[in-house]
Amino acid sequence: MSALTTNKSVLSWIDEKVELVKPDKIVWIDGSKEQIEELRATACSTGEMIKLNQELLPDCYLHRTAVNDVARVEGRTFICAPTKEEAGPTNNWMEPSEAYEMLYDIARDSYKGRTMYVIPYSMGPVGSPFAKVGIELTDSIYVVLNMVIMTRVGKDVLEVLGDSDDWVRGLHCRCDIDEEKRYICQFPQDNTIISVNSGYGGNVLLGKKCFALRIASYQGWKEGWQAEHMLILGIQNPKGEVKYICAAFPSACGKTNLAMLIPPELYEKKGYKVWCVGDDISWIRKGEDGRLYAINPENGFFGVAPGTNVKSNPNALASTKKGTIFTNVAHNLDDNTVWWEGLDKNPPANAIEWKGNPWNGQESEEKGAHPNSRFTAPAVNCPCLSSEFENPNGVPISAIVFGGRRAKLAPLVYQSRDWNHGVFVGSIMASETTAAAAGAVGVVRRDPMAMLPFCGYNMADYWQHWIDIGATLDADKAPKIFNVNWFRKDDEGNFMWPGFGDNLRVLDWIIDRCEGKVDAKETEIGYIPYAKDINIEGLEGEVSLESLESILAVEKELWQEDAKGVEEFYAKFGDKIPPVLVNELETLKKNVQ
Repeated sequence: MSALTTNKSVLSWIDEKVELVKPDKIVWIDGSKEQIEELRATACSTGEMIKLNQELLPDCYLHRTAVNDVARVEGRTFICAPTKEEAGPTNNWMEPSEAYEMLYDIARDSYKGRTMYVIPYSMGPVGSPFAKVGIELTDSIYVVLNMVIMTRVGKDVLEVLGDSDDWVRGLHCRCDIDEEKRYICQFPQDNTIISVNSGYGGNVLLGKKCFALRIASYQGWKEGWQAEHMLILGIQNPKGEVKYICAAFPSACGKTNLAMLIPPELYEKKGYKVWCVGDDISWIRKGEDGRLYAINPENGFFGVAPGTNVKSNPNALASTKKGTIFTNVAHNLDDNTVWWEGLDKNPPANAIEWKGNPWNGQESEEKGAHPNSRFTAPAVNCPCLSSEFENPNGVPISAIVFGGRRAKLAPLVYQSRDWNHGVFVGSIMASETTAAAAGAVGVVRRDPMAMLPFCGYNMADYWQHWIDIGATLDADKAPKIFNVNWFRKDDEGNFMWPGFGDNLRVLDWIIDRCEGKVDAKETEIGYIPYAKDINIEGLEGEVSLESLESILAVEKELWQEDAKGVEEFYAKFGDKIPPVLVNELETLKKNVQ
């Protein structure tokens, strides 16, 4: 098949890689329906994919990864920058020439007997001023079909690229799926990603975390914009005005649920609507009017299946009803559909579990779906997808929200005093471990801006970049920065806030603050709502004004303790920590004494 471009930098790079991995043939992915159908049929004939019930789940397929290859592997993920300091203390580092040599030794001849698929893709709407082009080489049809859902793939991407050298190089080799030789390496200075010995989405869909966060965060640093691990949602009020919020949460904090939030009945009746622009990643840059604008660079959702159901996230569930690839869920043989824990109360009796063994969900103690099993669903399926989803210029951001899972410390919501204090609030973000994570429960894990595993350079430089961006914004145009905590517990260990759709009540207050419609009281940690300004109508029996007061309380002793943890975390960065943040920490310590 002839190349779809005459771009010399693209062709010479592909020639080098062909020489290295020695494929039997090369297929360029043009994005056409015919080609995608053909690839699906090939994958089904080899058993790589299973075609599901086309009446109930049109164009949906099931895939199982190797049992040793079911999640992102942070320990095998490296930032290959010239010096260890450039990668920073929170990333694994490898010297680039050493990394290339090791990776090329592993990849050599690994495509023998296999096909090389060349995937030209755009992160962001094709031709958008925000968008960036990547090319991924892979020997996996599963990867091709996922990338077609998650990004914009095809000939038009190469037309937009033209002769430019500004594109991200991605090489994926399944090799032997050997976990001892599994590496996911980012070379920020070279715009290059190499992934070997994995077939799992997060490690091999190179447009996702590898490009859209690790490489793009570095590009943004150099080019004056930001790549952030943030959802984007729009809140439409009864007058029809829409305000947009970006929000960052570590995993297991309800990010996808918030991105696709369904308003509580009270709000719905008044005419409120919530629109999803993105559930995971935001690229943010300054618009001509001096405000910050964000796009979702992705084109689909790569969501965790277990726990997704009609009650927890009806919009996510609806998104999976067509054109979706399910990975590592249970296969219901009676009607050729899929099932996972938390989908409903009736697991199938006649099924195959995620490892490929017969499974009776009515009797088995074993799980049918892997806890990190996934769905890859086209964004266009989402019932609450924003009409601005394809807007090449993005949406204007009114507020940035940080959040974590803290049982006692953080109040339900507070606002930073200003941009730099907001950067501090994001930098000290943390979550307490739940039973879902391996190890002890309740351990505080720092995850600044939810970017700890995804920042492609030294995090101290990353914070300074936030501070520098803030310095270019007029105070009246900069998004206001907030912190939320849906997970505060009472002394009996019960959650004090209902969460889910009712989180709109808090976002409503946030928008009111951005518009100067409500006052707040200044406390030791920032501005806290007056309880009367958060609408709790319809929550009788769940939340009272009195209990709301206690969810908003600032307990100084706990903050004194937390400040010590922040100091320990900051110490990792030595004298690279921005002085602004050191001062903010000193202010916090003084305030809570």
